[in-house]
Amino acid sequence: MSRKGTGRPVASTLDDRPLPESFADEAALEDFLATPARDLIADMARVDGDLMILGVGGKMGPSLARLARNAMPGRRVIAVARFSEAGLREELERHGVETLACDLLDAAALERLPDCANVIFMAGRKFGAEANNALTWAMNVYVPALVAQKFRAARIVAFSTACVYSFAPVASQGAEEGEVLSPPGEYANSCVGRERMFEYFSGLHKTPGRLFRLSYAIDMRYGVLADVAAKVWAGQPVDVTMGHVNVIWQGDANAQALRCLAAATVPTSPLNVSGPETTSIRWLAQEFGRHFRKPVQIQGQEAPTAWLMNTGEAERLFGYPRVPLARQISWVADWIARAQPLLGKPTKFEARDGKY
Repeated sequence: MSRKGTGRPVASTLDDRPLPESFADEAALEDFLATPARDLIADMARVDGDLMILGVGGKMGPSLARLARNAMPGRRVIAVARFSEAGLREELERHGVETLACDLLDAAALERLPDCANVIFMAGRKFGAEANNALTWAMNVYVPALVAQKFRAARIVAFSTACVYSFAPVASQGAEEGEVLSPPGEYANSCVGRERMFEYFSGLHKTPGRLFRLSYAIDMRYGVLADVAAKVWAGQPVDVTMGHVNVIWQGDANAQALRCLAAATVPTSPLNVSGPETTSIRWLAQEFGRHFRKPVQIQGQEAPTAWLMNTGEAERLFGYPRVPLARQISWVADWIARAQPLLGKPTKFEARDGKY
């Protein structure tokens, strides 16, 4: 394990500054994503102990780790992953995040991890799931069972997905947390399995937790908005068959995930997290066309249903997301127009058969 200090309070919070008009580069974006708001700092102060993030190497994990580091000064933030991406481990350590290399499929290696009072579980397998369904189920069901037992004395916030639901009518408010889970496709059903493992062992061991059902977090480098904007910019058609989505700014999603530690329940319980709007893909394409002053090509016709969620409970707990949809759109449009870096990881939001 590598340690790089215990961190220090940030000089300012999100409450002390207006939302920027744009971001000069990735460094400016990452610094913004790592800046906590006062409500996050207050909730983390209510939660005792250090924090471990399992599966930190994904799209959201590094920024969540840095945000946690700044929101809980004086306590350890430990990031766990295989660290196959060059430079990630060193970058986290530079910002005061401790790192541990571990393959979570290795039960013995997982068992050797230190105990920790708070755990954010972000590991999982989605893209390429159909190519190796056995591995998908191992990552999404077997690993959660191991983690739920290893960290049974911790608070556990486990990342999940809107894909555990069936499609909801576009005219509705979206799926609510108590609905029966019967989604299409093996990937989505493995995500139900992940939730059931955390639910079972939470009930058995009285482990506090939350099942963090997230729908389409975005920043400028990835996500539904970047996918649509990139197609409009390139003059490619935008498929609107999956015609509506919920999206949320990555910084807001990360903050709510951390705040769930202070809102943990026994046994663990699901929480829908996304933006409150049911957002039309056709409208998004037209908005990006307006920003770019480019024509928009539309392909297909909107289905009457989509993977949509009612986020009323998260809004009751945490308030509305800080970054509104209009600002997210303008940020993404500016980023794409300036040819800034993208992650090259499309969401495949268009898929309606559950195959990724």
